Amino acid sequence: MQSRWLVLLLLLALGLVLFVAVGCRSQTAQQTSVPTVQPSVPAALASAPTDNGPTPVPSPGPGQFVNPVLNIDFPDPDVLKVGDTYYAYATNAGSTNIQVSSSPDLVTWKHLGGAMPALPLWAKPVAGLTWAPEVTTAADGKTFIMYFTTRDAASDKQCVGVATSDKPDGPFKSVGDKPFICQTDIGGTIDPSSFVDDDGSRYVLFKNDGNCCGSATRLYIQRVSPDGLTLQGEPTALIENDQSWEGRVIEAPTLWKHGGKYYLFYSANNYAGADYAIGYAQADSILGPYKKPGNQPWVRSSLKDSVVIGPGGQDIVLDKQGRTWLVYHSWDFTIAYRWMNIDPLDWEGDKPVLRGPNKLPEPIP
Repeated sequence: MQSRWLVLLLLLALGLVLFVAVGCRSQTAQQTSVPTVQPSVPAALASAPTDNGPTPVPSPGPGQFVNPVLNIDFPDPDVLKVGDTYYAYATNAGSTNIQVSSSPDLVTWKHLGGAMPALPLWAKPVAGLTWAPEVTTAADGKTFIMYFTTRDAASDKQCVGVATSDKPDGPFKSVGDKPFICQTDIGGTIDPSSFVDDDGSRYVLFKNDGNCCGSATRLYIQRVSPDGLTLQGEPTALIENDQSWEGRVIEAPTLWKHGGKYYLFYSANNYAGADYAIGYAQADSILGPYKKPGNQPWVRSSLKDSVVIGPGGQDIVLDKQGRTWLVYHSWDFTIAYRWMNIDPLDWEGDKPVLRGPNKLPEPIP
């Protein structure tokens, strides 16, 4: 019980330290440079006896793993399976615009460095403003498409760009002389993701960055051409932040189809604290209407068994046996970065059930 209270006090302290980041990443991004978020531990807690700390995580046995599967600064992970290899992409770190890592099994990862060496000419050349990549394969099965977020120099807003490569690990080269999507009148656009329906129709999802500017935030979907490079029709708004747990922002849309229904997973609240969590909404049609199951997150910070803080930036991937896994980041507040985790995503009827979040031993995918 003492250890639970200690962790709870630590979380409260973390929330106070990160109060300036409330809203979302883009509030900080309005500066000319983005400082690294540095959660700190109060001196009274740092000097507490170690035997009052969280319960140690058991070591994995044969055929098991423990989270994190990638213990580096790797926020907003997106995973793509190509042949027998998985590729994971993530928000910038240091001087790298977009990170990329590879794995044969979703558990053992090798960091490959940068996937997009150069920003587009329309982008503002400021470090720390390239976020949340999404990589998919074009209809030709040969071209890899990357959607990403960076700062548009003309509007000074975060906007979505697109780049292509003939290899999944890059280098990706930007396409076009202006942003692919940029809702400048409602704050800009961030957090792109992709979806291909059963009939082969292709879509991108994204979020207007309204919380940067005091506006509502919504998640949108829009159809794209088979090569993924041309928008078709008009965007359709799907959901907005209308529940108390979501705070001022919803972001990071991930669309998944199961049992003939569409599931829109998303992250919400302050990305830099323990209130950050994952929700979902369900629909019978890809354009909605989408219905949230209740006013509470689907996956939230956990003090049970092991500490997982601020889960979010999620993606869904199939393992080689066809089982669904949730890929997401969470904070290690002792060294102030977000690492990558995976947990089994099961289905009970039409309800998604995550076997997590935790850092306990689990069977390897």
